[in-house]
Amino acid sequence: MTLHEALLTYFQGEKVEALVFILPLGLLSLVFGTWLILDGREAFMRGVALPCLVFGAVLAVAGGTVGFRTPAQVERLELALEQAPAPALVAEIQRMDKVNRNWSRYVAAYVFMAVLGLGLRLGFRSEFAHGLAAALVLFAGVGFVIDGFAERRAMAWTETLQQAAYEGQGEEAD
Repeated sequence: MTLHEALLTYFQGEKVEALVFILPLGLLSLVFGTWLILDGREAFMRGVALPCLVFGAVLAVAGGTVGFRTPAQVERLELALEQAPAPALVAEIQRMDKVNRNWSRYVAAYVFMAVLGLGLRLGFRSEFAHGLAAALVLFAGVGFVIDGFAERRAMAWTETLQQAAYEGQGEEAD
């Protein structure tokens, strides 16, 4: 796979995941959370609603931001690789190194959410806590899935960038 093909594959994956999965899930979570607040008279429903509203907003903003910024990001990177390939490769490798350093932090956050959820479920008798627990475990799982795909794409893209830099492809455009 050429550097250009890898670039398109990486960013297309980012855009599709953001616009087809993350953004719709965020919007759906917001609608569901709002419905639970407006219609929910039970404590369990209100407990589920709170994380749906919070994580729904986060997912909707993140999905929209990533999805809609990607085409311009691809354009800028393609232009940079065409005009000054070596510095563009270095800059993109540095950017991806920052991205890749965060995966362990995200995993830790999802583990924390899941453990907190399980602790609330097992440690309290409150229906509100049980609803909160269920939603926290659900969104921890969603985070694992989203970032599971994203991390694998990022690692493959980073490997391609490093290989291109090593082979001197930064000296000539694809």
